[in-house]
Amino acid sequence: MEEELKCPVCGSLFREPIILPCSHNVCLPCARTIAVQTPESEQHLPPLLHPRGPAPPAAAAAPGAGAGPGTAAGSAACLDSECAAGGGGDHADKLSLHSETDSGYGSYTPSLKSPNGVRVLPLVPAPPGAAAAPRGAGPASSSLTCPQCHRSASLDQRGLRGFQRNRLLEAIVQRYQQGRAAAAAAAKCQLCDRSPPEPAAVLCEQCEVLYCAACQLRCHPARGPFAKHRLAPPPAHPGAPGGGGDGGGGKGAGGGRKLPTCAEHDLENYSMYCVSCRSPVCYQCLEEGKHSKHDVKALGAMWKQHKAQLSQALNGVSDKAKEAKEFLVQLKNLLQQIQENGLDYEACLVAQCDALVDALTRQKAKLLTKVTKEREHKLKVVWDQINHCTLKLRQSTGLMEYCLEVIKENDPSGFLQISDALIKRVQVSQEQWVKGALEPKVSAEFDLTLDSEPLLQSIHQLDFIQMKCRVPVSVPPVPLLQLEKCCTRNNSVTLAWRMPPLSHNPVEGYILELDDGDGGQFREVYVGKETLCTIDGLHFNSTYNARVKAFNSSGVGPYSKTVILQTSDVAWFTFDPSSAHRDIVLSNDNQTATCNSYDDRVVLGTAAFSKGVHYWELHVDRYDNHPDPAFGIARINVVKDMMLGKDDKAWAMYVDNNRSWFMHCNSHTNRTEGGVSKGATVGVLLDLNKHNLTFYINGQQQGPPAFENIEGVFMPALSLNRNVQVTLHTGLEVPQCVKQTKLPNN
Repeated sequence: MEEELKCPVCGSLFREPIILPCSHNVCLPCARTIAVQTPESEQHLPPLLHPRGPAPPAAAAAPGAGAGPGTAAGSAACLDSECAAGGGGDHADKLSLHSETDSGYGSYTPSLKSPNGVRVLPLVPAPPGAAAAPRGAGPASSSLTCPQCHRSASLDQRGLRGFQRNRLLEAIVQRYQQGRAAAAAAAKCQLCDRSPPEPAAVLCEQCEVLYCAACQLRCHPARGPFAKHRLAPPPAHPGAPGGGGDGGGGKGAGGGRKLPTCAEHDLENYSMYCVSCRSPVCYQCLEEGKHSKHDVKALGAMWKQHKAQLSQALNGVSDKAKEAKEFLVQLKNLLQQIQENGLDYEACLVAQCDALVDALTRQKAKLLTKVTKEREHKLKVVWDQINHCTLKLRQSTGLMEYCLEVIKENDPSGFLQISDALIKRVQVSQEQWVKGALEPKVSAEFDLTLDSEPLLQSIHQLDFIQMKCRVPVSVPPVPLLQLEKCCTRNNSVTLAWRMPPLSHNPVEGYILELDDGDGGQFREVYVGKETLCTIDGLHFNSTYNARVKAFNSSGVGPYSKTVILQTSDVAWFTFDPSSAHRDIVLSNDNQTATCNSYDDRVVLGTAAFSKGVHYWELHVDRYDNHPDPAFGIARINVVKDMMLGKDDKAWAMYVDNNRSWFMHCNSHTNRTEGGVSKGATVGVLLDLNKHNLTFYINGQQQGPPAFENIEGVFMPALSLNRNVQVTLHTGLEVPQCVKQTKLPNN
């Protein structure tokens, strides 16, 4: 858990941690050192970062002037509060209200590495000869770049005090420090002759012995066979925080802690939770603040709900951690088997080579080298897999311990400050244990066969025969399809097979064949050694026939029985976060989309269509200031930083509160009365049998068929800005009212 409690800038335990808009944490002193102010009219060090009073131009432009008052470290107090208010605060507020950085995120900025290895935003030096501007000479914008995700956060007139303190993290760090100090004091040297023994200074991970400083120099010097041993600090006590115990003091710490007050209203305690801003608020914020029109809920109810979500996500990670521990045991057993099998192969090889007398002497060394390389390769692969799995397990365990400490806290507002980001981290941690991650990459068997029967004149050509035999063999038998593992999902099919038991003929690979889904000829879709294969990108509502056969050096074996697989009638899909514009914000399991920018941004669906009839709907959850969202279809390489339909890769209908237009290649056609508002439903009907696209608003067809004679592969698409929120509904049958609404040219 200790890694979760360290600042990404200084590498030490957090001191006065604050929460950035991106949900990451940073020490308040470290935040002062990486915060930057830049005037609007100039690109050099602003007057807020210079010493008070006039300064000579040479001093203002000199590079590497050290950590004086003009540097970020020297101006920490200025950045925190009063200087930020003195640099054109009113104008900066107006800019913040009308810019894309209103959410706290900005563009990426060049950065440098801190002593901890993370990247932090550097100060921008003044151009040569530039003199320091007088105090208050022009508006300046303050910003702070997150050292982990490199997103820039704008500071208001309150400076760094505008960021909320992470009280839960601060309390956990304090308990962790106390527990670690107590555990370090309790650890005693195991080799001391003194009574009582001296406190332990180091732990040898190989010997598993605790040493004090004197015993370590005497009994475990850093030379000879001990040179490669790794010495670590004494382990934490099991009952201390971070040492495997429950940490203790959770209720006591929370019970005696002062109730937090609102950052905007010092005399008010937090009582409600703003769902829109994802932050706790007080009663006065609801009456007169910016949250007066937002969706708010009871603080205690949201606290319990988020705790339940985090606990549920932790259960999944816990199960994966148990599987990983069992997998590590399996890998360690695999190491022993590889060692034993390698020794057996070496002994067999030496016996065969000695039987061939002097002629085999030179070849024996070469063959031994090949066996050793094979064993070393297998050992290296397994060790690499052990190290990788151990690292992932340690990270997951640390995250679990940290989350458990967070759950023990009794501060609802503090918990809700970090719960959203923590839930997402736990879910991402669970997803990293993907299918196949807990399977060995190599086997313990050595696929090396030595044939010692050839005549003496063939000795010099003697070599390993890998995966083959020189004796005549037959073609492989018929593979057996494992129907219990064969399945379909959306427009993907998965097939599994195995060889029959007691089959001695070697198999070099398999050939999987699939027809076209319409009773056509079979075609090869996979050739390889695997016995499990998933084929994506098939047609919806189609029936496919599949068969497999095996092959070896003697030829290709017979086909297996044919299995029939039916793809889904309708498409289930979500918005695709991997291809969406970076300003798009997805939630609700990637089914709800909104945007951080006032400009139009594009997001695609995860499904691709080239055949059949498909229908999906988009529900307008929020619609402010009459924007123009666009709905339709697009190619995978559509431009994503402008309205859908402005390039030749998209076909769309864009609509406001009164009327709609069809657009392709920036050509606007078929203006139709009738728009959308909050609560409206937009339907999209893609008929690739008739090659046309039709739109519906609240169940009624909007204008004529929008586009005709469209062919190729299309993906559902949407463009919107920050004034709109849309939820996607898929897996829908074509409604009867839509089926019956047809124009003559259909």
